[in-house]
Amino acid sequence: MQRPKRVTVAEMGPRDGLQNEHELVPTETKIAFIDMLSESGLPIVEATSFVSPKAIPQLADGAEVYAAIRKRPGVRYPVLVPNMRGYERARAVDVREIAVFTAASERFTERNIRMSIAESIETFREVVRHAKADGLRVRGYVSTAFGSPFGDEVPPKNVVDVAVALADLGCDEISIGDTIGVGVPSQVEELVPMLARRIPLERLAMHFHDTRGTALANVYAALGCGISIFDSSSGGLGGCPYAPGATGNLGTEDLLYLLHAMGIETGVDLDRVRAASRFIARELGHALTSKAYTAMEARDAISAS
Repeated sequence: MQRPKRVTVAEMGPRDGLQNEHELVPTETKIAFIDMLSESGLPIVEATSFVSPKAIPQLADGAEVYAAIRKRPGVRYPVLVPNMRGYERARAVDVREIAVFTAASERFTERNIRMSIAESIETFREVVRHAKADGLRVRGYVSTAFGSPFGDEVPPKNVVDVAVALADLGCDEISIGDTIGVGVPSQVEELVPMLARRIPLERLAMHFHDTRGTALANVYAALGCGISIFDSSSGGLGGCPYAPGATGNLGTEDLLYLLHAMGIETGVDLDRVRAASRFIARELGHALTSKAYTAMEARDAISAS
């Protein structure tokens, strides 16, 4: 299969990135960060979460953040919702796209949202039904697609079954996540064709973590299978607070560097993403993990000296 000539990059930093920070990030900082990312040409910026503030206190200000960000025409701003309560909070600030989340690992799902996989699908059935009736777009996430932090096996068939269940609910796009960063290209090359037999490729996204340094190799494998939507996080922010050791989202700069060097179009300005990462790194007070970001910042510092 030919690699795609254009890729859609879905930015996860403001939600998946900041939810993993130990310190609470001020609301105005989140708003400025999202606005900077919007100006880079990113077509999707996942803005925040409407999960219970007790579960994710870092994103307790989701309504305030979403209401205040500048909605750039043509940019999608999905928000994560866990149930009807979260959906109603999101709709109160006129959210136009939601995301629902489950996993391919029973143990992870139990620990993460205190439900079985089947129970989570049933919970989302009502949420998605309301979303579609309200004219909203819906994104679905399948976590732990390549391995679980709790030791249970995750066969590819399980991933396909969960992804198909989300598609059957009405999810427009389904993101397949390597939550703990254990996947390798051979697994990607096995799983994607299995998924594509049941779900059109244009509805599938891949969400890789770089915990063990395999994220870009997995992107390359997925490109070869025809995937054209990839999730990433500005500067490599984030991980998963419910998956021990799952640091290291794929950095948006790393993804853009690879794609642009391969001649694959994204419509995203890498330097503007770097500026957003530079801003949030300064506000957070710690270094970022994206290798391309780090290398480019060092190069520019030498040039300026």
